[in-house]
Amino acid sequence: MANKISVLLVDDHSLVRRGFRRILEDEPDIAIAGEASDGEEAVKLARELKPEVIVMDCALPGINGLQATRKILALLPSVKILMLSMHTEETWVHQALEAGAKGYILKNAMDLDLASAVRKVAAGETVLDPQVAKTANLKGERDYGLTERELEILQYIVDGKSNKEIASDLNLSTNTVAVHRANIMDALGLHKTAELVVYAIRNGLVNIP
Repeated sequence: MANKISVLLVDDHSLVRRGFRRILEDEPDIAIAGEASDGEEAVKLARELKPEVIVMDCALPGINGLQATRKILALLPSVKILMLSMHTEETWVHQALEAGAKGYILKNAMDLDLASAVRKVAAGETVLDPQVAKTANLKGERDYGLTERELEILQYIVDGKSNKEIASDLNLSTNTVAVHRANIMDALGLHKTAELVVYAIRNGLVNIP
C-alpha cells in the first residue's frame, strides 16, 4: 500500500460497500484498508488500521456517522473523513462539518465521483456536493476571504486561547499570531474578540466543541 491512499469504507449495506470498493479498487493510487458495517466497528477499525481517508455513511445503526466521526477524530485527528449521505438539508451538512468531516457528498448523486472526492480530502481540501453547496452557507467554498491559517487561528480564538498559547501550539511567534488576529478582524469588519467569537460561531466558521 506504499504511496497509496488507504481508505476505510463504512456503510451498513454490504452491496453499497461492495460497489464503492469496486469503484475505488480500480484506481491505482487508492487501496481499501478495510470495511465496517456500523459506527462502533468503524471506530475500532480506524484505531487498528489508521487509514488516511474514511468514507463514512451518515446513517448507521448504533452510533451514527456523525458520532463515529467525532470519536474517530478524537483518537486520530489526522484522519480525513468523507461523509456520504442521502440528506440534502443544510443542518445535516453543518453537523457533518462541525463533527470534523472534510467532505459531504450525496450517495444518490448521478455524477458521484468517489475517487476524486477521496483524493481531494486526502490532500486536505473540503469537498461539498454541488447540490448542497448551492443552498448551504458553508465552510470550504465560502470562508469569508480568510486563509486556512487564519481559520485555524480563529478556531483557537473561539476556544479561548491567548495569542501566546496559540503561538506555542502552532509554533509561531506571538507577533505573527497578533498580525493574523488583526487581519481576521479586518477581513470580517469586527473590532472586539467577543464580537469575533459570536460571528464565527453564527456563520459556521469554526467547530463548536
